Amino acid sequence: MEINNLRWLDQLSSKFFNFLPNLIGALVVIWLGFKVVGIINKALGKFFEEKDFDPSLEAFLASLVSILLKTIILISAASMIGIETTSLVAILGAAGLAVGLALQGSMSNIAGGVLLLLFKMVRIGDYIEVNGTDGTVRKIEILNTTLTTPDNKTVIIPNDQIVTNIVTNYSKQNQRRVDVNIGISYESDLKKAKKILLRLMVKHKHALNEPSEPTVFVVELADSAVLLSGRVWVVKENYWQTKTDLLEQVKLAYDKAGIVIPYPQQDVHLFQEKK
Repeated sequence: MEINNLRWLDQLSSKFFNFLPNLIGALVVIWLGFKVVGIINKALGKFFEEKDFDPSLEAFLASLVSILLKTIILISAASMIGIETTSLVAILGAAGLAVGLALQGSMSNIAGGVLLLLFKMVRIGDYIEVNGTDGTVRKIEILNTTLTTPDNKTVIIPNDQIVTNIVTNYSKQNQRRVDVNIGISYESDLKKAKKILLRLMVKHKHALNEPSEPTVFVVELADSAVLLSGRVWVVKENYWQTKTDLLEQVKLAYDKAGIVIPYPQQDVHLFQEKK
């Protein structure tokens, strides 16, 4: 019995000492590999800083590269100690596929977030409109983008909705055109109305003469009004103030000049049925 135990211990120690170099080699590979991954992450961080990448995208890409490299290192170390890596890779691939299918929507949002941050389609502070919702961009994250509406509501939009839909970015250009559309009655003095509207736009403190000077013209002879359109260019930050100022000033000036701004009316005629 003792002889059998000694043989078993001898075999065990022999296997251990035969296995030990592979184990040490695998641990060295893991240690060195993780050190290299740390160096690569630092180099990526410097690269992102030089290219002025968004911090959210920088963190996401750095973590993604780190996970991929560490997975490769661990699989390599496993093969050194005799683990069948083909089966392991197959299991990881199947697990990855299952997770990908389960998180299909999230994966598309992640891809959308990467595209938004990488190509800077929209930036924090931009005023945009997506699917009928408009607001100022406050945060761009990997899964979603957060807007704040003019009445201070928070709207969270999945990133794939921004990437795959039409987005109107009101902040992209430095200048915007203010359109003041107003109708006057057919009995009012058309030339006088145009002159007043043009004067108000030219005199406004935010009015610009580039890319074109303020102008007024007739856009339609409607059923109950002559429709005028005044157009003036302003710096984008002054758009709403200029528009509201001009609408108020036009109303007051037209009232003072006796120019009528009509509103929809309906005449109802009653007939008494003869008996």
